[in-house]
Amino acid sequence: MASKSITKALESFTTCDVSDALLKLKIPHGGFLAGLTMWSPMRQEGPTKIIGPAYTVKYVRKNHENEPKPAGHYIDTVPSGSIVFISCPPRMINAAYGGLMSTRAQYSGAVGTIVDGRIRDLQEHRDLNFPIFARDIGTASPYEQARVSEINEPVRLQSEDQDATINPGDYLIGDLNGVVCLPQGLAEKALELMQSQVDADDKIGADIKKGRTFSEASKEHRAGVKQP
Repeated sequence: MASKSITKALESFTTCDVSDALLKLKIPHGGFLAGLTMWSPMRQEGPTKIIGPAYTVKYVRKNHENEPKPAGHYIDTVPSGSIVFISCPPRMINAAYGGLMSTRAQYSGAVGTIVDGRIRDLQEHRDLNFPIFARDIGTASPYEQARVSEINEPVRLQSEDQDATINPGDYLIGDLNGVVCLPQGLAEKALELMQSQVDADDKIGADIKKGRTFSEASKEHRAGVKQP
């Protein structure tokens, strides 16, 4: 299945639906990337959802001289339809991403940006109505602390509690529940599992509203849910 077809198919599902499928496929934490929440166009509010293949950007500490130094600026080569995923060094105080970056990303056709670190210029992102997910906000630019070292290479989530890698082309899904990374190689398998789970949960919800117990409704409707 082509990338655009997978992205289109994922539009029918939430991040929770994707995680449910990935848990069945034995992916730790169901692909959930902890700590990344919506800051734009609103703060954890509204129907915003972003779906697309990851375009990864890795920042390193400025004094890491042995790390690669890409030519040109990463923001000028963002593919249309992608989601920019920016990896920052652990405990970096400065923001790695600002309003001008969103202006350029939006012009290039990116569907949103996810920053494993801080952003700044919050109102500028909101004025653009450009979706942003991040750990936190700040005011200082990254230049005194960090620089870009790699573009479109695997990056690790900066977390002491979770071991997760985001590869270029992996599908990123972000909504009110948070951010999920769907490995590119598992996308079709995961999609095959999602609809039957959603249908079962819809039926369970309808039964509960009529007074049926969760245990009874779940036993009936989840019995036929598709498994790997």
